[in-house]
Amino acid sequence: MEKYKVGYSFIVMASVVIVLAGIKNASEIVIPILLAMFLAIILSPAYDFFRKKGLPDVVSLILVMLFFTIFLSLVASLLGSSVDEFSSNIDLYSQRLTGYFQDIKNFALSIGVKLPIDELSSISSKQIMLFATSILKSMSSVFTNGFIVLFILIFMLLESNHFIEKISYADSLSWSVNQIKEIVSKIKEYMVLKAIISVFTGFVIWIALLLIGTDYAFLLAVLAFLLNFIPNIGSIIAAVPAVLLTLVQLGAISAVLVAGIYLSVNIVIGSIVEPKVMGRGLGLSSLVVFLSLIFWGWLLGAIGMLLSIPLTIIAKIVFDANEKTKWIAILLGTGKYLKEEKS
Repeated sequence: MEKYKVGYSFIVMASVVIVLAGIKNASEIVIPILLAMFLAIILSPAYDFFRKKGLPDVVSLILVMLFFTIFLSLVASLLGSSVDEFSSNIDLYSQRLTGYFQDIKNFALSIGVKLPIDELSSISSKQIMLFATSILKSMSSVFTNGFIVLFILIFMLLESNHFIEKISYADSLSWSVNQIKEIVSKIKEYMVLKAIISVFTGFVIWIALLLIGTDYAFLLAVLAFLLNFIPNIGSIIAAVPAVLLTLVQLGAISAVLVAGIYLSVNIVIGSIVEPKVMGRGLGLSSLVVFLSLIFWGWLLGAIGMLLSIPLTIIAKIVFDANEKTKWIAILLGTGKYLKEEKS
């Protein structure tokens, strides 16, 4: 019996490795499907709203897709030229930043202080800024083949009417229909609220950078919106290119101000508003966040890093819905409120 269990475990592990290898090799197909799935989750409340108003499914779908396409076209038109212009100017910004570090080193030496500027300069500022644009370019490259994403999105929205019934029958009723409805409802609630909070975060950053006078404010705001899906680490990553760009453009005082704004937004929205709005049960431990970034980034590239936390949250919601797998959800969580739940 023990030999059978060991053999079964090896088969399961080998199957997981094969599936992951297949996903990695088929990432060009998997990424549009995942993006369409997340967009379908975010847009489904609007689709349901029109249907509840008595509009036919097709008309509701046309209205949702029309508004979404207009919004996407507007963002793409504002973003496209900024990404290209920013990429072409990265060498110039990198040279200015290197010179700025050298000035700091010389000033420190003049007062008898030796700073590890050489070690810091080995971390190329150009690479830091290129990382930011690589995320945006990855998104734009996916939406270059946007027709594929849109077609998948259309069919997913149309199928959403019967999704719960299909799952309940396909799962041989191991989960009740109410359980599946609760899981789907939680996933929808998380994705919609997270998208709204991320849009608000990007908007605040955009206005703040415009007032300060930082170049490419909209570009940096979109980056803040995207990276807000990654808790804790995302806001830090989003702040780095904004602070460096402000430093070489407007000087140290403005750069410190930008850093303060990002920190304030992270504290107010990330630590106060978001937990209250979304509930404390959807938190992930910092270790899980970091490991998710590494795993999904390796599997699906830059897009995988952006989708890593939503994918992990969805897995946590599913695990939490079943008593047999609830322990996995607890391991993924922060563990802050376990004592309160027990009492």
